[in-house]
Amino acid sequence: MELEQLKQMVVEANKELPRRELVKYSWGNVSAVDRERGIIVIKPVGVPYEELTTENVSVVTLDGKLLGKSWEPSVDLDIHRAIYENFEGVSAIVHTHSTYATVLAQLRRSLVCFGTTHADYFAGDIPCVRELSDDEVVNKYEWNTGMTIVEFFKENKISPEDIPAALTPGHGPFTWGSDVWDAVHKSVVLEEISKMAVHMLCIDKNAQPLKRIVADRHYDRKHGANASFTRDDYGHGMVQR
Repeated sequence: MELEQLKQMVVEANKELPRRELVKYSWGNVSAVDRERGIIVIKPVGVPYEELTTENVSVVTLDGKLLGKSWEPSVDLDIHRAIYENFEGVSAIVHTHSTYATVLAQLRRSLVCFGTTHADYFAGDIPCVRELSDDEVVNKYEWNTGMTIVEFFKENKISPEDIPAALTPGHGPFTWGSDVWDAVHKSVVLEEISKMAVHMLCIDKNAQPLKRIVADRHYDRKHGANASFTRDDYGHGMVQR
């Protein structure tokens, strides 16, 4: 893919966030990595979504150095960098402060798989990872935030392809995928299933998760070698403008 095409995709994917009501003001960012070129394209800091263009989107090296006349990148760049560096199959990342997913993050509560909508996209609960230590907040805060996600997945032997999302305590959700549209798609789904879960827990704080056999059946219909739902819109159903 040409760099200009990748920049355009990142611009349009960022603009999709307010269209899908996942952000207010500039509360979120989308990035994509080109591992062959050794670059990350990401939303610039503080630029309203409607003003994003291929001219002002940020392009940085994998170690975070600004390239050319690019605008300053999102303050969350190092969170994205930590995930890219450690999850080799990830090509794009989305961070938002979408209401219901952020409610769960602020409650320090993982998103339990309560129903088949969740199971169609994620092979289990979406974790809320650990709190940062005081030292981690003071030193390399953004990088350490990304590493809490990486560490949780590695310590618990979770595949980032099977659970392409995480909640960071007191902060908000991150999703990732094979391209920017895949990652945005998952953010939309994550917010919707978070909304369902929050409403469920308001009605019954002891609501029970979906039976594992049913959850596995739904996930396996769309994922893996034996998937039968291969023509579904999973990952690429976003309107690309």
